[in-house]
Amino acid sequence: MSLSLPYHPMMSRRTMLQAGSLGLLGLGMNHVAALRAAEVVSQAESGGTAKSVIFVFLSGGLTQHDSFDPKPDAPEDIRGEFSPIATQTPGVLICEHLPMLAARSKNWSLIRSLTTPYNEHSQGHTAILTGRTPMPAGYSPVLPQSTDWPSIAAVVGDAVPRRTNNLPPAVVLPERLVHRTGRVLPGQFGGLMGSRRDPWFIEASPFNAKSYGAYPDYEFHFERGRERSPDLKFQSPNLSLPEGLSRSRLADRDGLRVLLDRQRRDLDRAASIVSFDRQRQAAISLLTDASVQRAFDVHHADPQTLDRYGRNAFGWSLLMARQLVQAGVNLVQVNLGNNESWDTHDNNFPLLRDCLLPPTDRGISALLDDLQSLGMLDETLIVMVGEMGRTPKVNSANRSPGCKAGRDHWGAVQTVFIAGGGVPGRVVIGASDKNGAYPAADAQQPENLAATIYHAIGIPSTAVWKDELDRPHHIYHGEPIRGLM
Repeated sequence: MSLSLPYHPMMSRRTMLQAGSLGLLGLGMNHVAALRAAEVVSQAESGGTAKSVIFVFLSGGLTQHDSFDPKPDAPEDIRGEFSPIATQTPGVLICEHLPMLAARSKNWSLIRSLTTPYNEHSQGHTAILTGRTPMPAGYSPVLPQSTDWPSIAAVVGDAVPRRTNNLPPAVVLPERLVHRTGRVLPGQFGGLMGSRRDPWFIEASPFNAKSYGAYPDYEFHFERGRERSPDLKFQSPNLSLPEGLSRSRLADRDGLRVLLDRQRRDLDRAASIVSFDRQRQAAISLLTDASVQRAFDVHHADPQTLDRYGRNAFGWSLLMARQLVQAGVNLVQVNLGNNESWDTHDNNFPLLRDCLLPPTDRGISALLDDLQSLGMLDETLIVMVGEMGRTPKVNSANRSPGCKAGRDHWGAVQTVFIAGGGVPGRVVIGASDKNGAYPAADAQQPENLAATIYHAIGIPSTAVWKDELDRPHHIYHGEPIRGLM
């Protein structure tokens, strides 16, 4: 049965009773999903040390050759235009346009042998975001469905007890993954777990079908190059009280109930009275807890912090992720780039050099520095991955007229960046072959990457999630990657 996309009601300010739906309608009309009220699986010791996960997703597919797995000895049409540089890890080279990360390699490791059989975006997204290689029964690449596998974010949000306050356990920001045509990519939702266990989407970036990347300074179009759209604004969620509702009135349970009853039709139609009451209490906490409100506010960070992360959509997203895990969110998925921003069929080298790698290098480096200085790096796992790699050979024909060379879809191998959460730095797991085309050693599946995340955050190997019919399903479908834990 098809699952309709999350409903985004259009209402006036007067009807946006933020206390009634998490303040979510105050987050903007497309901030979706009321707080979950699902049961959590009891947590046993799994050996993991992480309290949180920051899952950085590079939609479109980062080229392995031009980032973390350069092939300087390969022919020119394979090695590409960039030169490798040394890191602080002996023998490990990465792209010259990642100098800040190169200087911090003692804190991160690489998996150079992640593989899937998919060269298509939707299937790749589903495999990586859910940690399941086979596509589910009835799978559609153009429409999320209730029969899809649940995303890693949904599983962690359901299986790991909330750490503190009433923040949602799993958050995705700064937007859902939506193709420029309006097609919502499958693999990001609760699927078989039910929509009530979707992660919480903070859509701080507006849907943008015309350009890509880390606006404003690094915005681009694949064919036209650098652009700047004045209408693109990164909006931190607004958790202020709605007009006419004071804090004293918010504390008045009876008065609040009257207001909420008036708005109940605009909440989740399937919510029971009990879960509705829990959502109301969670909303009150969000609206009255100053530390929670600060976790969502990136624009008022001190100038030095903003400069370190970068004053762009990538930097703001990673800063918000750090603030959210610091405030108690278990998993934050950061979609670093809209609309398949890393899909560099055209102009691969100038776009990576000028628009994609610099803000990523700066933002991830600032995230590592902050977590380390706050004493949080050992308890926060960072994973950065796309849905696929790119072709070993630079394309000679599959490019738009007037564009420079690019690389095409390639699911056979890609590199995963991983840090923190008990993962030792300076480790390289697996290897690609001499052309960066296929795993040459220690091939890893999406199931192993997902298991590594689950293990790190303390989900026991025997844990299950339950579908809408209360049937149990195993969380683990692979083994944690040896050498990382």
